[in-house]
Amino acid sequence: MMFSSCMKHAIEVYRLFFFSLANPNRLSILNVLRTGEKNVTDICKATKFEQTMVSHNLKILLLHGMIKLSSRGKFRYYAINQKTIKPLMNLIDEHMEEYCCKLLHQHKEKHEKSI
Repeated sequence: MMFSSCMKHAIEVYRLFFFSLANPNRLSILNVLRTGEKNVTDICKATKFEQTMVSHNLKILLLHGMIKLSSRGKFRYYAINQKTIKPLMNLIDEHMEEYCCKLLHQHKEKHEKSI
């Protein structure tokens, strides 16, 4: 395990964290949960994903602390981690707006000119 002088944790820990965010299906599920807690059926409806795929990705998000689980009666509800992940997602949105969206727009313009 390698450490950078600025890094608090081993590279592997960061890799695990970003692995959980790198999957587009998990990002879609996280974005659905940003609007409030939902059960698997609600998440499937919102994402148009199959139940098995949603359940698999919820398990990974839960394992990595990205979401929280609560049970009420026979139903299980998932919610985004309000303390860490929701503010992080908001910060990522701000960063993307300022930098990544401009880069994507420039890339599309360049591609259109080359056609």
